Amino acid sequence: MNKNSLIFVTGHKGLVGSAIIRRLKFFGYKNLLTISKHKLDLRVQSKVELFFKKYKPKIVINAAAKVGGIVANNKFKAEFIYNNIMIQNNIINSCYLNKVKHLIFLGSSCVYPKKSSQPIKEEYLLKGELEKTNEPYAIAKISGIKMCESYNYQYNTNYKCLMPCNTYGPNDNYNLTTSHFYPALIRKVHEAKLKNKNKIILWGNGKAKREIIYVDDVADACIFFMKKKTKETLINIGSNTEKTISQYANFIINKLKLKIKIEYDKSKPNGTPRKILNSSVAARYGWKSKISLDEGFSKTYESFKKIINE
Repeated sequence: MNKNSLIFVTGHKGLVGSAIIRRLKFFGYKNLLTISKHKLDLRVQSKVELFFKKYKPKIVINAAAKVGGIVANNKFKAEFIYNNIMIQNNIINSCYLNKVKHLIFLGSSCVYPKKSSQPIKEEYLLKGELEKTNEPYAIAKISGIKMCESYNYQYNTNYKCLMPCNTYGPNDNYNLTTSHFYPALIRKVHEAKLKNKNKIILWGNGKAKREIIYVDDVADACIFFMKKKTKETLINIGSNTEKTISQYANFIINKLKLKIKIEYDKSKPNGTPRKILNSSVAARYGWKSKISLDEGFSKTYESFKKIINE
């Protein structure tokens, strides 16, 4: 593998995909292949197979997925399971048919059981019930993990499934209906600042714990592991930065030097009580996250303000 190898990055306009492109260029990879979803519908098997046959990429990083927070996962269950299964099935099988040996499949920490022991090890997969609010998405991603495992076993491919914790950063989704919790907090606090509000309302009781990671760390993990031959198919990508939802909200409030009260809508769900990954497998290969919460927030907030044209 060299820096002239053709690398196909799916989902290149999204949060993670755009960071992967940015970091690949930073590290000197110039032979990059991308295509918009308007030109290639990854859910259509025949079109994906023709695309692979035409371009014959050597490496594939699959960052294409339908993603969202607790509201979107609850509301669009059918779209989450259908779109994600179709996309990943077509990508993974087309990689095999076109002799692509190196594939990075991106998932999420939500694939693990709701009541996993903490920190969550890769071996806990399928050892308990999933969180109901994001079960369709999790099942789709689990099927992708098992598909990669099966192809590695049967065809001796080198397909790796990286499971990051909650990811944030530039080019995130700040729609309060479909976003993840951290960008939603940024937007809520920012709007309170603009409108001189003295409070914000959060779902649940604020006690659920989450681990978050800056998107460039996830992108660097993809690049790091695309060059590795690993014994494991499934590898956790975490930061060890863990706080409650309430603590994250107060962190943002303090960073913006505001005096805002937090109220809680306890009629709404909390989601999984705690999610922190055990990333010792990744560490054993020599990878670890580098960007602090302070640095990550500063970069993210500057990007957010540009998005809303401030």
